[in-house]
Amino acid sequence: MTCARSAHAFAVPMSEPSCFDCGRPSTHTRLPHAWMCKTCRRRRHYHPQPCPGCGTTRPLAYRFTDPTARADDSEDTSIVCASCASAESVFACHECGREDHPYGANRCARCILRERLTTLLTDPGTGQIHPRLRPVFDELVNSERPQTGIWWLRRQPATGPRLLGQMARRELDISHDTFRALPCDRTHNYLRELLASLGVLPAYEPRIERIPPWLDHKLAPLPADHADLVRRFAHRHVLRRLRTMARQGQLTKTATDSARDRISAAIRFLTYLHAHDTTAATATQEQLERYQTSHAISLASEYTFITWLRRSRTNTRLRIPYLPAAAPTVSISDEQRWQHVERLLHDHTLRSYTRLGGLFTLLFAQPLSRIVAMRTSQITTATDNHADSRVDVTFNTLPIQMPTPVDQIIETTYSSEAKASTPPAAANGSSPAANQDNTSRPRTSAPNSLPSASSPTSHAKPHFSSSPARCPPQSWPNSSASPTPPPPTGPNSPPATGPATSPTAGRP
Repeated sequence: MTCARSAHAFAVPMSEPSCFDCGRPSTHTRLPHAWMCKTCRRRRHYHPQPCPGCGTTRPLAYRFTDPTARADDSEDTSIVCASCASAESVFACHECGREDHPYGANRCARCILRERLTTLLTDPGTGQIHPRLRPVFDELVNSERPQTGIWWLRRQPATGPRLLGQMARRELDISHDTFRALPCDRTHNYLRELLASLGVLPAYEPRIERIPPWLDHKLAPLPADHADLVRRFAHRHVLRRLRTMARQGQLTKTATDSARDRISAAIRFLTYLHAHDTTAATATQEQLERYQTSHAISLASEYTFITWLRRSRTNTRLRIPYLPAAAPTVSISDEQRWQHVERLLHDHTLRSYTRLGGLFTLLFAQPLSRIVAMRTSQITTATDNHADSRVDVTFNTLPIQMPTPVDQIIETTYSSEAKASTPPAAANGSSPAANQDNTSRPRTSAPNSLPSASSPTSHAKPHFSSSPARCPPQSWPNSSASPTPPPPTGPNSPPATGPATSPTAGRP
């Protein structure tokens, strides 16, 4: 009996089903033709490939055999998608029928994100999503990568989602005043810019709004009289000038950094005066010069504050001589400039925006501050009498036609940007819910990059048509329109198109 039981215990079991992909024993997923293990299913789901039958990028796990092929011809058997194999996809979401964005065992990331956002943004009084937060719901659900939205909701301490929930339950007002009462940190700025970019909150200038909290933190150690003086200087002069620049569309990061530097310079000067038992109203020119000597500075940052003290009649005795900025000089030769132009035209390893910014600087003498502040309305497309499209760029007042190499870079850059902003199409054989989910408005931001959607210059990226624009051939180095580079005739030889003669010419 013992020998019989031992022989039965170590008997070789009958053959178990194995994964058709890796060959390991598995009964995890049943396919029409074989079994597939959990690892192979996950790998094929997360790494879709173009189907050899229809060409659509989908998970491939179904065997298709050509009925007209010979029985001994194994090359006619291929792995295709579910539609080509006329089978029900095991990768499809049980709720929407889509195969993209895998996340859960039976549901996709978009459906899971929709469920969690519905729970978060529902108003208990009405049982519906808060009407003012509906744009936030639509934006996150229809984002390019819903997995990132799920991660944003789960990430601890989840300050942003918790704040959205309080607004949905009407525990906090949906207004800029709510954010002004909260700490001015990255998390709250992130959510505030998201709400402003989606139209939930009125448009505002975040670079200006972040200065008052920073100012209060800087003025905390100062005496009350000095803090009040700096606060009046900041609000009546510095911030007023920044708001004027914002209304004129001229506000840049350099301007806001310079404003902070002026305020910091005023604080340093008043701190020096307080250490010497002096106030801004009683300070003398000799003390100002001693401050300059002890700090070994040129008083360039203090110039605005000293001038404001005189203009506000606080102290008319202090003076700082004005030193005008030196005129820009050419730092590279004409030959070096054309070498840089040639690289920007033909080096595809560089970022497209880097290439365009460099070409605008080298060919049209535009400063970087003007390039980063460009708007969509400054770049237009038109069709001439020969039915050829062209790209015009207006740097100041007159539109300038872009030569063939440059306009093709513009077209390619912004057409690819427009494709990247389009929600992914539904897979073949998806349910009507998937098609309805895909008919969303153009994506403004993704959960992983929500602040960038509300940046003041985010709308400066125009979206052109996919057809490349053409213009009359120009003399550009090594371009398809003119294979012969233009021979430089002298140090001031102008480029083929544009008003500039050097990288720094025409700088305001």
